[in-house]
Amino acid sequence: MAKTTTEEKPSRKSLSELRSQRWFGATDLRSFGHRSRMMQMGYALDDFMGKPVIGIINTWSDLAQCHTHFPERVKDIKRGIWQAGAFPVELPALSLSEQYVKPTSMLYRNLLALEVEELIRSHPVDGVVLMGGCDKTTPATIMGGISMNLPMIFMPAGPMMRGHFGGRILGSGSDVWKYYAEKEAGTITEKQWNDMEAGIARSAGTCMTMGTASTMTSIAEVLGFSLPGSSSIPAGDAAHSRMATASGRRIVEMVWEDLKPSDIMDRRSVENALVIHNALAGSTNAMVHLTAMAKRGGVEIKLTDFDDFAQKVPVICNLRPSGQWLMEDFFIAGGIRALMKRLEHLLHLDARTVAGTIGEGIADAEVYDDDVIRPLDKAIAASGGTAILYGNIAPDGCVIKPPAAEARLLNHTGPAIVFDSYDEMTKAVNDLDLDVTKDHVMVLRNAGPIGGPGMPEWGMLPIPKKLLKEGVRDMLRISDARMSGTSYGACILHVSPEAAIRGPLAAVRNGDEITVDVSRRSIHLHVSDEEIARRVKEWTPPPRNYPRGYYRMFARHVKQAHEGCDFDYLEGAEGIPEPEIH
Repeated sequence: MAKTTTEEKPSRKSLSELRSQRWFGATDLRSFGHRSRMMQMGYALDDFMGKPVIGIINTWSDLAQCHTHFPERVKDIKRGIWQAGAFPVELPALSLSEQYVKPTSMLYRNLLALEVEELIRSHPVDGVVLMGGCDKTTPATIMGGISMNLPMIFMPAGPMMRGHFGGRILGSGSDVWKYYAEKEAGTITEKQWNDMEAGIARSAGTCMTMGTASTMTSIAEVLGFSLPGSSSIPAGDAAHSRMATASGRRIVEMVWEDLKPSDIMDRRSVENALVIHNALAGSTNAMVHLTAMAKRGGVEIKLTDFDDFAQKVPVICNLRPSGQWLMEDFFIAGGIRALMKRLEHLLHLDARTVAGTIGEGIADAEVYDDDVIRPLDKAIAASGGTAILYGNIAPDGCVIKPPAAEARLLNHTGPAIVFDSYDEMTKAVNDLDLDVTKDHVMVLRNAGPIGGPGMPEWGMLPIPKKLLKEGVRDMLRISDARMSGTSYGACILHVSPEAAIRGPLAAVRNGDEITVDVSRRSIHLHVSDEEIARRVKEWTPPPRNYPRGYYRMFARHVKQAHEGCDFDYLEGAEGIPEPEIH
């Protein structure tokens, strides 16, 4: 990505250089229509003429549960834009509810990214505020914004309030999996389970554990696309409303400064994101999303980068699912700014942000709770928030989150028990006569980008009910799927290439021995290369030849997990010409 220094830029753009002037500033027939239609909506010429036009990309809908406060936040953002002397316009975009969109919201991440890019390109806007938070909306909106390369600022949705049940604190996702296992084991009642259902999601906002949503909004801030400290603010905190207004004010100044994504994101900012991701023990989904975001900006990144940083960055955030606390506690402890301050010796402090540099943004930051954000000598883990494994069933890599797994499973050999579909797996794990032990290695395939389709979050395979009743709460599980960032356990994910395109995961059969050694970053199927090749040749993947529509386009153009799962024709930093206006 080409870099432009502040010194090379003019101090302020002129009115005639604003992009929106091509629509409103001319004196031809077409601009007559543009202005008159604005007045049709009740605006006076003084409202929008001679001012920057700021788009607000809003991923709200009636089924976007994490974004229920966005109608109010739009008002807050507009207030800031008006205060700064610009004209706001709201542009609704695809909402991707993690809970409701099936088979997975990941199937539509690239579609939202494409929509955001074209919304910006086709409308008379000079800069944009991106509103997102629920998992895929953060990388998707930013990917589209990077590709369009107009001034943009990301406003994170913020985490919800902590959950509670019977005097216990509940964390999104993490405690769902935990207590569901207990329900299946018969240690809690149906009534207790129903009471938890009513108490675990109590407000607007994203999951309040360090799941994918908070991982990606944290990464967005560290990349430089959000105001300092914004990603840690709970959705219901009054500070969140003030942050939204400040984002509206700041984007106007960014337009006059012509501060674009290409001026912000480079290798330094991506390396900063890798540092913070590991310190957070962040979601494994960051491997897919950060890779796609970086490639949109022409910044090269590989899975080995994640592993290199994992081995030198300690896990110092004591947050669920790898630790004890929740996002509200993290905010009170100082949030992302405090975390970066504690790790400033590992960061590129000169990396640019929407509001200066990383160093300037954390200059006065402090840690207020050393149990939530640990000192370096009291880390949760000295290294290894995530680990990338390679081997004969994952030649392009796969990922595990060691702090979230039982230690005994980080160096383990066991026989495979293989499932070709989620339905097959579900039926088997509920069979009390299933021939399985705690040492078995569960394998789910046909759940990758093409096989899923969309690489669903099926990778935290449920422990067989038979073993739950015996007290087993973790076992080694391998798949070409993803898992929720709120999940935990010895789950090996993103096996690449996936089985559906005849990756070697397709060769695994029941009873085959598999060895995983996280310390050596290895995963090995104890079958000869010749036998693997023979089995793969005989393998019949599930049919994925869709006759038409978006599924057909997705299957033809999506890339594999280690490449970020973007569409092949959307990667890269090359610009597309501005639209002609006639």
